[in-house]
Amino acid sequence: MADLFAGLDPADPSPPARLDDHAPLADRLRPRALAEVIGQQHLLGPDAPLTMMIRSRRLSSFVLWGPPGVGKTTTARLIAAEAGYVFVQLSAVSTGIADLRRTLATARDLRAAGRPTALFIDELHRFSRPVQDALLPAVEDGTIVLIGATTENPSFSLVAALLSRAKVFTLERLSAAELEIVLQRAEAHEGRPLPLDRDARAALIAMADGDARYLLGLCETLFLVDADAPIDVAALAAIVQKRAPLYDRGQEEHFNLLSCFHKSLRGSDADAALYWAARMVRGGEEPAVIFRRLCCAASEDVGMADPQALVQVMTAWQAFERVGMPEGRLFLAQAITYVATAPKSNAAYLAFDRASALARDTGSLPPPKHILNAPTKLMKELGYHDGYRYDHDYPDGYAAQDFFPAGVGDDHLFYEPNERGYEREIRKRLAYWQSRRAAREGDE
Repeated sequence: MADLFAGLDPADPSPPARLDDHAPLADRLRPRALAEVIGQQHLLGPDAPLTMMIRSRRLSSFVLWGPPGVGKTTTARLIAAEAGYVFVQLSAVSTGIADLRRTLATARDLRAAGRPTALFIDELHRFSRPVQDALLPAVEDGTIVLIGATTENPSFSLVAALLSRAKVFTLERLSAAELEIVLQRAEAHEGRPLPLDRDARAALIAMADGDARYLLGLCETLFLVDADAPIDVAALAAIVQKRAPLYDRGQEEHFNLLSCFHKSLRGSDADAALYWAARMVRGGEEPAVIFRRLCCAASEDVGMADPQALVQVMTAWQAFERVGMPEGRLFLAQAITYVATAPKSNAAYLAFDRASALARDTGSLPPPKHILNAPTKLMKELGYHDGYRYDHDYPDGYAAQDFFPAGVGDDHLFYEPNERGYEREIRKRLAYWQSRRAAREGDE
């Protein structure tokens, strides 16, 4: 690994030379001061936390968490420069623990010379647990101020000890208005406007999806186009390829979108549920994952208010597996709209929770003998099956007998159906059975 501090004079606070004009446009347009950074005013505004940290010229370790192309690296570099820290950049992808130890050793020498070091680690979440642990002593004793950058939720990707020593600041996707400023700076740098009509310009910003670096990459392509007239949306689509959605099936975005999907189903918003399902499908999610969540919603959130919901989902899933895509999306859409628009009840779900609580407290009680089978003479002599009433021999197929263990009572009410959908009929049936039970108890 090359010496990251090669040629660095500890007494010279000036920043390194900028890249030449052969660098990518995104590098050439990197802000030279924090005042030039676009967006992130919640962190860099006049009284924002990072601004106050710079003003004091005393940095503490922090992690910048946000999507690609929102300025994590640039913000870290400028904060270090304006606070008077030596900025050293590493990538967790290519740095091992031996490289890290050499960097920390040099940082100790700089600290002895009165030069504090801000160690910026890009893709911090890619460091293994042992490497993250190796950072802790240097962060703890002030050898370095750690500035990490990550696109993944630090709660899941960073060790707890590191999180306790570093604040987490969330960077937001750039808005359309902020990306328009990026376009204007690119045009000013090139000395000419982009060859786009108004609609194509709006479409270009939408393609960037909040990512300034990606937007400037598209601009580089468009500045090479020799167009006699402004390019429209159709021509733009032919010149630049559409960006793949930001979606990682194994990481936080996977669970975030599933959560949005399930809550839309529970909230009876068919349109939102279809949207989130489409987002997942476009991102490459396996349809089976969506169908599994539909099954859960059909039982947890619809339940006995419409018992057909689970049947509809399973039937649609089976049809999907037999037919496949693209026609399979019809079955997926049908299942989604059925569950979203079905009457809702979580009564069965809550009932099982209540039953589980009683089972936890009384799990050792023997069952009542009258509902146990007696296949042997000894079991009959011991009273097994004695007193059992065969329900079909009674009016309406209901004998009103007790099934709970002795000692826990028979008045437990776990399942309380509501007045929505089919559960309205179930309430009537349960009320009738309760009256029959009360009548039987009165007779006894």
